[in-house]
Amino acid sequence: MKEQIVEILKNETKAKSVIEINDKLGLTTVEELRELEKILAEMTRDGIIHESKQHEFLLMCNTKTLQCGILHVNKNGNGFVEVGDGKPDIFIKADRLNGAINNDFVEIDFFSNHGEMEGKVLKVLKRDLKDIVGEMTKVKNKLVFKPDDEKLNIIVKLAKESTRQCVEGHKVLVRIVKEIGTRTFFGKVIKIIGHKNDPGVDIISIALKHGIEIEFNEEVINELKSIPDTVSDDDLKNRRDLTKEIIFTIDGDDTKDIDDAISVTKNNDNYILGVHIADVSHYVRVGTNLYETAFSRGTSSYLADTVIPMLPHQLSNGICSLNPEVIRLTITCEMTINNKGKVIDYNIFPSYIKSKKQMTYKNVNKILMDNVVPDGYEPFVNTLKIMNELAKILRKEKESRGYIDFGIDEAKVVQDEKGKAIDIIKRTVGDGEKLIEDFMIAANETVATHINNMDLPFIYRVHDVPNSDKIEDFKNLLKQLGYKIHTNMSKITPITMQKVLNELRDKKEFAILSDLLLRSMKKAIYSTKNIGHFGLALQNYTHFTSPIRRFPDLTVHRLLRTYLFENRIDMETINFNQKYLIDVASNSSEMEVASIESERDVLSMKMAEFMESHIGETYKGIISGVTNFGFFVELENLVQGLVHISSLDGYYEYVPELLSLIKDDNSQKFRVGDEVTIVATAANKENSTIDFELVGDNYGNKKQESIF
Repeated sequence: MKEQIVEILKNETKAKSVIEINDKLGLTTVEELRELEKILAEMTRDGIIHESKQHEFLLMCNTKTLQCGILHVNKNGNGFVEVGDGKPDIFIKADRLNGAINNDFVEIDFFSNHGEMEGKVLKVLKRDLKDIVGEMTKVKNKLVFKPDDEKLNIIVKLAKESTRQCVEGHKVLVRIVKEIGTRTFFGKVIKIIGHKNDPGVDIISIALKHGIEIEFNEEVINELKSIPDTVSDDDLKNRRDLTKEIIFTIDGDDTKDIDDAISVTKNNDNYILGVHIADVSHYVRVGTNLYETAFSRGTSSYLADTVIPMLPHQLSNGICSLNPEVIRLTITCEMTINNKGKVIDYNIFPSYIKSKKQMTYKNVNKILMDNVVPDGYEPFVNTLKIMNELAKILRKEKESRGYIDFGIDEAKVVQDEKGKAIDIIKRTVGDGEKLIEDFMIAANETVATHINNMDLPFIYRVHDVPNSDKIEDFKNLLKQLGYKIHTNMSKITPITMQKVLNELRDKKEFAILSDLLLRSMKKAIYSTKNIGHFGLALQNYTHFTSPIRRFPDLTVHRLLRTYLFENRIDMETINFNQKYLIDVASNSSEMEVASIESERDVLSMKMAEFMESHIGETYKGIISGVTNFGFFVELENLVQGLVHISSLDGYYEYVPELLSLIKDDNSQKFRVGDEVTIVATAANKENSTIDFELVGDNYGNKKQESIF
């Protein structure tokens, strides 16, 4: 009926009543009218149609000044509504929020204010406010709940019986029961996370804030009792024995959930690459609590040195982990690759392996980059060198088709035994890391291509073409910053983006510019519709290689078993997968975002914690972002802090098109990419804030040395 309603209203500029829509649909019964009212209410909540005060309906896209979107409120109380489709966000002043809170889906009326788009909230269409993390604090000798998320700006009154075991300083998880007034809610404590000063509580609090499940329920724990510790002979039936092959794993020093192993042999000019992935689907079966929990979590989350796994450790670190010198069940994608990096033949089959060694990136890089062989690696040196040879061929082929390497650095938090951040360092990416990435991409593409050619329901990893307006904004920014780009950007292709990045790669502010270009692009998601992967320049791509850590990969394994190994491609199976995989893609994409946001929040919090011990120290940095209230400076170790506009000498005006703050007499300008010297003046772990002030050569004074 939704499609019919849209069809009726699509050419209408005047709102229609329920009865008018009912008559156009030809509905005749009271039951049909009630169903129509229900669907109209649902379409209104989804922002598809607008309902007037007279209860008349009009397609939202046919209104002149109305929009719907997610509201994001900043710490100052003002907000921006994200309307999507590449359109700019709309600014909402605090006094025009109309009771809306952070992350509400709202309907707004927008208008132009001196050329800038502003708006006011008309109504809240959806509010997803269920569980909130916060701290128990004392106000006038009374224990009250303070949400961690300052952007919420709400009052939560707690049921007294739920706070009996709470003390000041406890971090708690509160479930909202009902709204009892404007920005005022009634809730109850459902979990005491721990005291805010206890090790690990800070990270767990952030995970819970983003809806990430921390503990496994009793039903899952009970199911673990039936999971074996070793592989039985029955498990090996109908699988290819690869235990005599030279197969090993390469991971980080501390990795315990190992889900991919590799092998390579060379046959004349061709390479036989084996990517052997833990067959988690053998143990995590549809209909079990383990499976439902994995679906719910969607992904494992890696927050500093804390891992919140998708699957219990008995599986992720035990029977499913490809540990050395033990038999493990796998699904193998074996590819024959020529010396141009093209897959000319392949086979996908169930197998079992016995990994010959658990290697680390650090030691593999010593062999491949420094020609130093660590103890125990001697038998594998030749194989590793052949692998690196193949990886470089694959990477060259990727680059020739337009693979985009943004070269974004990542920060790693180093913590002491009490969970306190004692250092922030850049993650190193050597030949070993690149080798694994190249091999996994090859396997993912091969699996996706095979199922796509069979035209069966599947889950793909897709990345849409960037919005042309966003790319135009980036091009104008480069021009304003004085960069002349020779690449023709009129046609947006992976090759185009790759060439632009290559032109910028030797610039001192490349990392900042690369990040700005990345932000102008759409995000990769999971989908049943195969639109290709723009960033990888691939027509077919999926996630097959990490079923311990990601639910989509586990689903891909289940589909391979269904379609290829069991040959079940009947209409009942196809129809079920067509519907079910839409839910898998949607939930997996949402939980991936929650995990990424948690990781980002933990990193910001740990950076602030680290800088609390470095107040008064001087650093060199580069301006990474400019706003109307100051600019952000990124240090060599990727820590970012704010130089507030109030700390600058004189009056400065924000010029957004130049990403600059310019002094009123034009004697001083600060823009993205400028190098500056700063002193750390304040840091607050609880608020995840770091404050800097300019010193030294920024104002022509004596230059101070950086400690980095």
